[in-house]
Amino acid sequence: MLRILMTGIFILVFFLLQITIGQSIAIASVAPNLLLILTSEFGFVRGQKTGIWVGFFGGLLLDIYYGDAIGFYALLYMIIGYLNGFFHQLYYDEDITLPIGLFAGSNLLYGFLVYIIRFLLRNRLRLSYYFPHVIVAETVYTLLIAVLIYRPILKINRIVEKIEKRSANKFG
Repeated sequence: MLRILMTGIFILVFFLLQITIGQSIAIASVAPNLLLILTSEFGFVRGQKTGIWVGFFGGLLLDIYYGDAIGFYALLYMIIGYLNGFFHQLYYDEDITLPIGLFAGSNLLYGFLVYIIRFLLRNRLRLSYYFPHVIVAETVYTLLIAVLIYRPILKINRIVEKIEKRSANKFG
């Protein structure tokens, strides 16, 4: 129960940070994607199911706040959470290269999916502009922020796991 509560708090806090502080620290109208960091991290740290749920609820909040249609961002974030969950077995706490690679890959995938669905299908074929100015710029910015917040999120997750194990041992 504590894990679900903390996950919900994480989603809400990261959503609020993304729509407030994230927009105010945007450089050349490119802001870090905090919910993508959270979805990716929960996917490879806790597995596919958690990645899907965090992606769904984070994306749903974005759909309600930004979206034209409910479900677009929820589906994108669910896909990213699910794909990151495949790396749960390869992940261990001490290695930072896998998380950084997954953050970068997730952001690139997210950028391409947004481009395909939002622009390419509307016959806006400016990938030569969109890729370096939006996708790569957002990926670099998100990676810089991810390096700063990856360890604190992981530490809080580990503390919650210890509390849950202690609680289960008391009553089990």
